[in-house]
Amino acid sequence: MTNKTALEESRFFLKDTIRQRVDFSLTDQNRRIPPPPIEKPYAPEKKQIELPKIETLNNIGRIDLRTAIMRRQSCRTYSDSPLTLEELSFLLWATQGVKLKLDSGHALRTVPSAGCRHAFETYLCVLNVTGLEKGIYRYLPLEHHLIFEFEVENLERKMTKAAFGQSFTGEAAVTFIWTTIPYRMEWRYGLAAHKVIALDAGHLCQNLYLACEAIDAGTCAIAAYDQIAMDNLLKIDGEDEFTIYLAPVGKKQ
Repeated sequence: MTNKTALEESRFFLKDTIRQRVDFSLTDQNRRIPPPPIEKPYAPEKKQIELPKIETLNNIGRIDLRTAIMRRQSCRTYSDSPLTLEELSFLLWATQGVKLKLDSGHALRTVPSAGCRHAFETYLCVLNVTGLEKGIYRYLPLEHHLIFEFEVENLERKMTKAAFGQSFTGEAAVTFIWTTIPYRMEWRYGLAAHKVIALDAGHLCQNLYLACEAIDAGTCAIAAYDQIAMDNLLKIDGEDEFTIYLAPVGKKQ
């Protein structure tokens, strides 16, 4: 394959031409196959942490939108101050929080998603959050809980290594690691699913940027990482679920 051909194929991914080539009558949705769950199942014996409800966080996130947008910038240097559980709850709600559960099995969230499919799971590499031990967690948006997935020895070092040596990922209070379960979107859109998954990732990370400004924290979107190492860190299969985006968060210096 020539470089020109490779570029043309990559540009094709950014176009919506694929939609004209997909026979949507053959998608699993139109074949009346039940949709996949909108939240990844979890073992009931896993430790759960109930997060403070957004309705109770009256003193968090009170900033006008214009100011948040004006201040928004990538931040790679953080103070040693921990995030509070209330602040983390606010950030999770802002990025994947559920506003309304529908009888159809859908959930309206704080970010848009093509077809309301929300093909993401939110994992957290927690290093400095008040009340939480270090380790890998996963957000349960339907319950607004955290689930403690597992402890990792030398987590700071392994996190940094999986991020191609970007040291601030191992220095942040918490790193958000978003994975995608592509079938959630493929169920509806078939081969047209993958561009909108990428678009949806941008929606949730921008919300994180703005929410961070509201708590005097900073973040930096990261799209360069060791795919296999990051998937292995989360203990996911790398095929039906894989890392797509990450963003460290910490208090500003």
